[in-house]
Amino acid sequence: MTREAEETLGESQPPVGTHVVDTDTGRAGIVMGHEGPYVQLRPPGGGREWDAEPGAVRRTVPGDRAGAEAAHAEAGDEPP
Repeated sequence: MTREAEETLGESQPPVGTHVVDTDTGRAGIVMGHEGPYVQLRPPGGGREWDAEPGAVRRTVPGDRAGAEAAHAEAGDEPP
């Protein structure tokens, strides 16, 4: 894994629409909003939102997006 992939966004709140990975769960998501101290994420292609700690959220890298697209293709979903 590259240093870029390992870096989290720290305590800053990523902008709505940013593709990120929740490093606590390993799940890829898109930032949908911010509620209190949490970042609200939704899986690419839709699904149920979840809250993530801001310190556990990092921007995706190309390999992350490819993995998410493959998972959606296997599930019959549209790619993100």
